[in-house]
Amino acid sequence: MILAAVPGIQALIPVVVFGGVVMGIWSILSLISERNRRSLDRLARYSRPASLAEIEEPKAVKKADRFQGIAEVAKAVSQPMMPQTDLEQSAMRVKLANAGFRSESAPAVYAGLRVVSLGLFFLLALPLAWNQDTLIGKVKWVVLLSAVGFYVPPLILWWLRRQRQQSIFLTLPDALDLLVVCVESGLGLDAGLRKVCDEMKDHAKVLAEEISLSNFQLQMGRPKREVLHDLGVRTGVDDVKSLAAILIQADRFGSSVAQALRVQSDSMRTRRKQLAEEKAAKTAVQMIFPLVLFIFPGIFVVLVGPAAIAIMETMLKQP
Repeated sequence: MILAAVPGIQALIPVVVFGGVVMGIWSILSLISERNRRSLDRLARYSRPASLAEIEEPKAVKKADRFQGIAEVAKAVSQPMMPQTDLEQSAMRVKLANAGFRSESAPAVYAGLRVVSLGLFFLLALPLAWNQDTLIGKVKWVVLLSAVGFYVPPLILWWLRRQRQQSIFLTLPDALDLLVVCVESGLGLDAGLRKVCDEMKDHAKVLAEEISLSNFQLQMGRPKREVLHDLGVRTGVDDVKSLAAILIQADRFGSSVAQALRVQSDSMRTRRKQLAEEKAAKTAVQMIFPLVLFIFPGIFVVLVGPAAIAIMETMLKQP
């Protein structure tokens, strides 16, 4: 009785049953393949001596094994959306790193989220499509909502990238001025970067996190050139890329790092001033539309309204 009272539910029953059968078969096959894979991994692990990580941190290994199945399922779901070429995979990793996602499984999780979003919006489109009378209307709703679901994760990723890069851009001049002071006072570049992280970790968390990661890479023995280049690529901010290029050149040719940092600081300060002047010049043009659409009608009613009422009353009193 309840199904008959709701329009469009009876037509969705075959689709839901078909989807449930497909998901059940897929789950059974996934469990079988997962069991075989775990058996092979267990045999391979017992056939070799335990590594140092397995000896020192057995709890971490058990925790990783616990979530291994979820990672495999996410990888299988995201396989259709994963880029095929190395160039596309590198571009996706750079975009995710710009948004703050630097994990090895970030591309697979992102592609899986796109698949899940597409499926959810497709299911939301089915009731709206069945209520349409024509076939064109049904296809239109399905295609429209499916496209929205497909492009929602990229839009969210773009917004996260923009917010993170904006935060780095706004806090970089202060960090660069502090780094100039540290270097000119006698500290090295590594010690100056550590001092910047300690002083700016409260109000510039994003930039301090990136610089802290670069310091950790330097302490692990990576070349300074590679660390600075990765910092520019990882942030995706043009000012950071130019700063990294200047520091690499100063380190290669043996020039003064303090002088290079001061020149870069002056250049960034000039650029910020030019951007502020540009935004101030655009303000007059941008204020035209709010003035015409919202402020001018109210002023027009207040100023012209009483005079219009008086004129109308005068005209009505005349014979």
